[in-house]
Amino acid sequence: MTVIDDLLATLPSEAVPVRHVLVGARWTVVCSRYAGMAATLNPPQQHGRQPAREFHRLRQKGARELAELARSSDLLEASIGVAAINSLLDVDETQAHETNASEVLSSRGAGKSVAMVGHFPFTDDLRGAVGRLWVIELHPAEGEYPAEAAIELLPMADVVGITGSALINHTMDGLLSWCNPSSTVMILGPSTPLSPVLFEHGASIISGTRIVDEAAVLQAAGQGASFRQVEGVKLLTFVRPESRSHRS
Repeated sequence: MTVIDDLLATLPSEAVPVRHVLVGARWTVVCSRYAGMAATLNPPQQHGRQPAREFHRLRQKGARELAELARSSDLLEASIGVAAINSLLDVDETQAHETNASEVLSSRGAGKSVAMVGHFPFTDDLRGAVGRLWVIELHPAEGEYPAEAAIELLPMADVVGITGSALINHTMDGLLSWCNPSSTVMILGPSTPLSPVLFEHGASIISGTRIVDEAAVLQAAGQGASFRQVEGVKLLTFVRPESRSHRS
């Protein structure tokens, strides 16, 4: 079973109406039981390509139906699907810390080898705080590594950070399988489902976003805001229970 399969299996089976669907330039937001977001992945389309799944009628679909789009090979559909999953999850915030992922990675990675799948705004700061940093990207900048390097670098890392967007492009299962079992593995970013399912697949820490002001997030995402410009969200970090004695 994949991470997506197991996440979908935890969602409520009853019909949940969809209040809003917003597919912004950077962020996709689905409002149903709660409000959830995910990165908008939308590669250039070939001329004449058929439009994906009745995008003009998304609000007429149930939240569970939208969540099933997370399985899609169409990245825009999968973005909507992951946002819909996040809109349906019950999150036990009593088990969370309102901690920025960068602080956790800096602390856990001090003096150690860290591999980051995805370039985050704090990457440059992290480089100065850890022993060694490998950044793995689909489109690597100077000093970064291409996606195919993950199979070699992840097993050597003491600490691994994986963007939640790896769920959208369906690379998450492979990435988790390449991590050393003794490594600390964090899944992070606004796309990350705050679900213990990720612990069952090898994550040590999950760090994501809970929307607390739906209107503010819809407004910001609709205007193409970067995540640092989005108001109305709360950053939550969860540690796998057996790892809590080592929590920063």
